[in-house]
Amino acid sequence: MARVTFWHVNRDFHLLFAAAAVSRLGTSVGYVATPLIAVTALDATPGEVGLLATLSTVAFLLIGLPAGAWTDRVRRRGVMVTADVGRAVVLCSVPVAWWFGVLHMAQLYVVVLLCGIGTVFFDVANQSYVPQVVGRSALLAANTRLVSVDAVNDIAGRGVAGYLVALVTAPVAVLVDAASFLVSAWCVLRVRHREPVPAPSATRLWPDMTEGISFVWHHRVLRTIATSGALANLGFVLVVTMLPVVLVDEMKVSPAVLGLFLASGGIGTLAGSLLARRLAALVGAGRLSLIGSLVAAPCGFGMPFVAEGPRLWLAGAGWVVVTAMSGSNNVVLVSFRQTVTPDRLLGRMTASFRFVLMGALALGAAAAGVIGEVASPRAAVAAGATAIALVWVPIMFSPLRKARELTGPEPAAVAA
Repeated sequence: MARVTFWHVNRDFHLLFAAAAVSRLGTSVGYVATPLIAVTALDATPGEVGLLATLSTVAFLLIGLPAGAWTDRVRRRGVMVTADVGRAVVLCSVPVAWWFGVLHMAQLYVVVLLCGIGTVFFDVANQSYVPQVVGRSALLAANTRLVSVDAVNDIAGRGVAGYLVALVTAPVAVLVDAASFLVSAWCVLRVRHREPVPAPSATRLWPDMTEGISFVWHHRVLRTIATSGALANLGFVLVVTMLPVVLVDEMKVSPAVLGLFLASGGIGTLAGSLLARRLAALVGAGRLSLIGSLVAAPCGFGMPFVAEGPRLWLAGAGWVVVTAMSGSNNVVLVSFRQTVTPDRLLGRMTASFRFVLMGALALGAAAAGVIGEVASPRAAVAAGATAIALVWVPIMFSPLRKARELTGPEPAAVAA
């Protein structure tokens, strides 16, 4: 008899999976199109490109923690739908302004900031809702599929995005991103699972926020995951923020080449996510994180020296290895975070991680702009490669490196 898994019987997860797949496809297009609007349509400087990337993630620093505390007080499904629809409406303003000849960097700044606010609420609600829908025992399998579809969309979306921008211009390509959010909202609306109404909180938001932060900080492995993840995100954003400037503005390659280069990272993420469960079973989940980080450490240093010809291929190969490490960690460590956190703290735990991880993206994007202006775009890319090379350090000096299983129900085993 064929084995029946949650994947075959959980209709609600199918809908969440579809929502994630289509919205990620659109986001991958926007990931390429938005900085290209700034570079090609508005003649943005490296500093302006860095500010644009900063504003896209700074919302996690500004409202991430209160958003987590508030999300734990409401049903998460409605939050996700509202965030999707809001982001779609905001993004539609970009091609409209472009058609009327009034598009300006200031509008682009506002658009990415508002979309970032919507992303804060959607991500916190989504990562808190998935354990409710699939159950804790199926989290590793669910996250494997979610991270894998993200990687596939990184490959397809970013690869197609470069050609789409070349064909219809970057502002029009943003419409694909907007449409994806509407389809995502429709899929989430069809989810039948209804969470129980959360019990009214007797405290204000601040005590609730600090409870989530305290839970993460006092859990030694969660604290390590947050630290290493922040280093990885800092390195990633330093690299990708200046990559359009290096490739398109400095080297004069086509947007299609930029899209293909970024898509190569999706290949690494997909490989890492698909292999994560088997490798974790073979060497241990904690040891896998350490080994992966050590292997990836030197591989980012081809990026600052990227040039046409063999060095472009070498940099791309190194980037595949770096993103494979990221894909593996996303499967194993996100599942662990969700498993060891009580239901009532899921939103606040997720928000605390988002505050740290996305805050690193915001700070890294700002640093990329400053370094790009003061030194050079390639210097910013080199700084990113250095941060990626240090991801293994916090893992080496924590209990995470020895942890064999990261999906047990009790956090006490690794929290001491």
